[in-house]
This record gives sequence, structure tokens and C-alpha cells, in this order.
Amino acid sequence: MSYGQGGPQSQWDPWKPHTQQPWNSGDDGTPDWAALADASATRNKRRRLMFIAGGALATIAVGTAVAMAVVSANGGDDPSGHPSNLPASASLPGGSATATPSFAPTSAPPPLDPKDFISSAEKDTAPLGPETLFPGTRLTIGGTVYEKGATADTTSCATAAGGTLPHVLTANGCTRLIRVSYVKDGIAVTVGVAVFDTADQATRAKTQADRKSIVRSLPGKGITNFCDSAICRSTTNSYGRYAYFTITGFTAGKDVTTKDTKVFRTGDDLAEFAFRQIRRRGEAAASAASG
Repeated sequence: MSYGQGGPQSQWDPWKPHTQQPWNSGDDGTPDWAALADASATRNKRRRLMFIAGGALATIAVGTAVAMAVVSANGGDDPSGHPSNLPASASLPGGSATATPSFAPTSAPPPLDPKDFISSAEKDTAPLGPETLFPGTRLTIGGTVYEKGATADTTSCATAAGGTLPHVLTANGCTRLIRVSYVKDGIAVTVGVAVFDTADQATRAKTQADRKSIVRSLPGKGITNFCDSAICRSTTNSYGRYAYFTITGFTAGKDVTTKDTKVFRTGDDLAEFAFRQIRRRGEAAASAASG
């Protein structure tokens, strides 16, 4: 018995359902088993290729998702653009981060103290005399002009002092006493600068001086005698190895009272000037040493 109309043999299509496949119309009416086997092999091969491609895509997708998760976890939403939770530099994987160079802490040396250079005869070696401490022919302080009078310089300190001051100067080793006088509107002042070998000696002399410890007034060069017998105002102080004194009064011989403010101001002006001149010696020495 014959099925079909004959003609060319139909081709097997591996992509059609089984019920729609053309069968071999051979004489025995059985399917072409070789063609079926080839089609099955082709389908299996294509499935394997699809599985492999799908697996690769899945791997890439997982890797991308992990990378995005890491970036998200580490980067955060910091608007400044700087990661907010990065691990410490020592724990960063890979790379060879260069350590920040460290330098030994440095600081400028402290400024030299001018007082140190005028606290002992060993350091205080600059020229010293009436003209180095009190230069010029007049002195202007705060708009007031004082005319300079006579100057004196002696190594016999007791002879230029009065009252209890000679004993104080001698007991503490005074080596020199420099004096200068100034005058303004009938008010005269004498400044006496006593020189010692050490600051301790000068400090003791200032401490031991009392109300009766006075430097002798120095007249001359337009300044008449003053404070010989009248009541005058005196001051005592020290700085470094120097003790300095003032005595101020009227050239007319009148006694000074607490109401004579001009006398007090004149004495204070010259005491302040003496201090500044002594300090300038220390500043000059400190500057030379630091330079």
C-alpha cells in the first residue's frame, strides 16, 4: 500500500513541532531515524550555547551589581563628593600609598631678655658714662623741654650721696655713681645712677634705701644750688645692675609740699628717662647677640 503522492523527499525541520514534521515516505512507512537524531543533536547543541551565554550574562550582571553595591556602601550620599566611610589608609587593598613626610617640630628661639645683658658686669660691657646715659643738651618728654645742666662721674659713690645712702652704696659694693641735672621753670632735678657688679647688689641697695637716702643735688651750667637745706622730693629704684635715684626741688630754695605737682612730675619724668636709658643698653646688647 502506498501513502502520499511520491515526489521529492521532504526535509526535517528541527524547529517545528513533532506533529508538523514531514516524514520520510519510504516504502516501509517508517520515519527517517538518522534525520531525527541529527535534529535532536542540533537542538541540544543550541541549548548548551544558550545556557553558556545566559550564564556569562548573569555573571556580568552579578559582578556589576556587587560593584555598584560597594561603591554605594563606601561613597554614601555625601554632597561634598568625598567618601564618608573609607577605611583607614593602612587597610586600603593594593597600591603603595606614600606616607606623608614627617618633620621634626621646629620653633623660633625665644627673644633674648635685655635685662639679662645688664644684670652683670661680665655681660654689660658697652661704653658707659654721663654722655652715653644722658646725651645732648636738652631733653623733651611729653612736650616738656628740660634744659640739661652739669654732669658728674665718680668711683667714690659715697661722696655723691647724702643721708643714709652713702652707707647703703658702700655696703652693697657700688663701683660708680653718675649724675646729671635738668631744669625747667625754676624746678631742678638731679638723677644719680649707681653701678654695681650684679643685679642682686643693686636690688639690695634699693631695698635698704630709706626716706633719708638721697643723692646729692648737682648745680652748675645755669642751675643754681638747690635742695641743700630745703625739703625736696626723692625717688629710689633699680633695674639690672643699676640703682637710680632722683632729687627734685625749687632753685629758689622753697620747700616742696604735696601740692607741688610740677615737682613730682619733673622727678617722675627723669626717673622714667633714666630707666629707659638703662634698658636701651640691654636692648642694644640683646640685639647684637641675636644678630
